[in-house]
Amino acid sequence: MYGVLLIVVLIITGGAIAFIGDRLGTKIGKKRLSIFGLRPRHTSIVITIFTGICITTLTFGVMAAASENVRTALFGMERLNRTMQETQTNLADTQSALQDAQAERDRTDDALSQSKADVEQLKDQQLQLEADSARLMEGNHQLEQAKQLLMQRNDSLSLQNVALGQQNGELAGANLTLTGRNEHLTADNQTLERRAKDLRDGLITMREGDITFRAGEVIASGVIRGNRSSAEVANDIQALAQLANRNVSARLGKDHSDEDVWIYQPEYDAAVKTIADSQQDMVVRIVAAGNLVRGEAVRTSLELYKNSIIYKNKEFIIAKPYSLTGGSDSEAEQTVMNFLQEVNLAATTKGILPDPLRGSVGVIEGVQFYGMVNSLRSVRGPVVLSAYANGDTDALGPLRLTLKMDQQPDSAIR
Repeated sequence: MYGVLLIVVLIITGGAIAFIGDRLGTKIGKKRLSIFGLRPRHTSIVITIFTGICITTLTFGVMAAASENVRTALFGMERLNRTMQETQTNLADTQSALQDAQAERDRTDDALSQSKADVEQLKDQQLQLEADSARLMEGNHQLEQAKQLLMQRNDSLSLQNVALGQQNGELAGANLTLTGRNEHLTADNQTLERRAKDLRDGLITMREGDITFRAGEVIASGVIRGNRSSAEVANDIQALAQLANRNVSARLGKDHSDEDVWIYQPEYDAAVKTIADSQQDMVVRIVAAGNLVRGEAVRTSLELYKNSIIYKNKEFIIAKPYSLTGGSDSEAEQTVMNFLQEVNLAATTKGILPDPLRGSVGVIEGVQFYGMVNSLRSVRGPVVLSAYANGDTDALGPLRLTLKMDQQPDSAIR
């Protein structure tokens, strides 16, 4: 309603000014008046032009006074455009930061899930060790009781021996017999003491002994084809178990039988069924179920992962820029090590299974590593390190690497 009223006022005002200008021009024309020494006809034209100027000026003045939007359109359009551009730029930056935050949250959720799974596994291992320790302590307690009983019997026999020594010679033979029994019981007591000491040493070894395999350590791993009969899959898992036996023998430096690596039968049966039913090849890992002490059976568990080609030969993995001061072996070596950690993170994120203890997935030849260190030693300024897969690599790994270096101008990393 306000806009309609404004338009009506502008129409009436413009018509009034036009009418006044026309009448004024007509009177000046009839009286043949002259302004500024102009001819009457030219004077009439000037009056008409001035009237048009008044109409336009008054129109813009009324609109500007009545509407803030008109004032903005006339005098603040450039500032409004700048404000819109700054707002769009801030919106783009905010969206980019939001995407980065969401990606970081996803990585954090994955790491938290893995940590929870590790904690549950460690709890199970702790419960098993506590149960074993409780059984050993109970056995030690029973031996201690037997030792106390034998010592009491020994004391009783010693007292009887003293009493018999004070009797007459007719009891001398019985005294010798009792002395022999006393010596025999003393030997038994010493034997029990040695057994108790061996059990205590075994308990100490169980708690603080020579750990040959740590919990979660991979003893053997391989890829087993899925979608086959259970018998074929079982044969492949048994072959993998034999490989684990050989690895145990190599670690302990002696021969081992198939029973040294122990796999829980229900877990073994479930793994065979899962692989046989799978339409995809599976990576199978035989890992230590807990910290294993030298001399005891190697209890293990099976881990299954779907297998696929993660990187093809010569496929690009990651590139990172670095800025070097030059001339330092330690700086060049640390730069390569930092880049390899970035490569390890990228490969793990894409699906290559890392080593459970070290967390590494990549393999690089020493010649290539030290060659890259020597190349970086003489570089000063910005460089970009790139990593490529050296051969097709599946989820089992390891990822063999080819490293490249490109020296960049200073402006490339600003």
